[in-house]
Amino acid sequence: MSKRSLLLVAALASLSACTLGTDYRRPEAPVPLQWSEGKGTDAASLPELRVLLPEPRLRALIDLALAQNRDLRIATARIAEARALYGVQLADRLPNIDLSASRNAAYTPRDLSLSGAAGMAQRYDVSANLLSFELDFWGRVRSLNQAALANYLASEEAQRTFRLSLIADVANAYFGEREAEERLALTRASVASRSETAQLTDQRRRLGVVSDLDFLQASGALEAARADLANLERARAAATDLLNQLVGVVPEKLPPGRTLADQGVVFDFPVGLPADVLLRRPDVLAAEQRLIAAHANIAAARAAFLPRINLIGSVGTASRALSGLFDAGQGAWSFQPLLRLPLFDAGRNEAGLDLAQARREIAVADYERTIQQAFREVNDLLSARTQLALQLAAQEAGEKLQSERLRLTDARYKAGVSSYLEVLDAQRELYAVQQNVVQTRHILLASAAQLYKALGGDQAALATR
Repeated sequence: MSKRSLLLVAALASLSACTLGTDYRRPEAPVPLQWSEGKGTDAASLPELRVLLPEPRLRALIDLALAQNRDLRIATARIAEARALYGVQLADRLPNIDLSASRNAAYTPRDLSLSGAAGMAQRYDVSANLLSFELDFWGRVRSLNQAALANYLASEEAQRTFRLSLIADVANAYFGEREAEERLALTRASVASRSETAQLTDQRRRLGVVSDLDFLQASGALEAARADLANLERARAAATDLLNQLVGVVPEKLPPGRTLADQGVVFDFPVGLPADVLLRRPDVLAAEQRLIAAHANIAAARAAFLPRINLIGSVGTASRALSGLFDAGQGAWSFQPLLRLPLFDAGRNEAGLDLAQARREIAVADYERTIQQAFREVNDLLSARTQLALQLAAQEAGEKLQSERLRLTDARYKAGVSSYLEVLDAQRELYAVQQNVVQTRHILLASAAQLYKALGGDQAALATR
């Protein structure tokens, strides 16, 4: 290839920097500037996961889930897939050169030979070949490269979103298992207590101290407790199965679990302003990367209407004999620029541009919807954090009152002052409020894990392992 041709190629390549796309601008977030309760601050301090959820058994289960969960493996493999696609697209921006060696031989019969004599002709070639390389005048290849990069980054953010969801789901499932265990313990204690009461009532009935009605009430309360016990056994098994599914294989040797009241979960930590918090969430970042990809695809679709110049060439040596292939004067080269201008494609390019623009509108709406959903999640969880704490405090106070009521009512019944119906009512009220306390503790703990997820988590938890 001559120096003039090389200079021409370099000059044409330098013109390929221009694109037909407009600069990307992030859409305005369609949410208020402050949370409904006004809890946002300029500086947020989201605790690390090990600080937020310090219970050793829960931390071990979360680590196992992050290492073993099959859905997370799929999400991680999606990153590798998108990275490979980006590498394939990136290769189109640079010339592809290969080295080839060939031998061509042909035999010509006498009646077809110009000289009237049969003969064989052969040729040996060794060359470096420039495969079809598009001069990216209008930025079509560059735009496709930007779209591939954005899709790759979106897959990374999607994997981080899944990691956060998995952490929150494991925490919620673990708290659910703890709740089932504690409610089961309460119900077993209630069954034992009511069974003893039913036996004592039966003995007192035979002695004529109490009526048959008291015995029937005590027996009915016992059967109701046994029914609750069977229901909670089923719920505990389901909670354990859910946790095992999220974690994968749960080893037998794990740190002992704590009660819900002893989890040590951090509830009160400052939250930043919506504009700072929401743009930190990986699902919002993934939606924005998809929007960037859609924006870049429009530029590529516009460039499809314009001419394309592809370069094909080679440089090397050629000879009739293999022994003379590298002799002086055997140099050979070829250069073939190809210009293509679309004239009639039955509306294909126009449809491609319409499709790209429609997908951008979809991406904009998806981005705005993701931000709105993120705002609602954080806002709801901030409100729930306060109200659930107040609810739990009231229920714990009610539990103490009901315990005292049962003690006094039982003493009055044994003294013959009140009927067994009053004792039974007191037992039912105490049992119900104890169950409610355990349930509310579970909800409050799960809301802390959900709030951690809604705020975007911390960098240590988002790191890909």
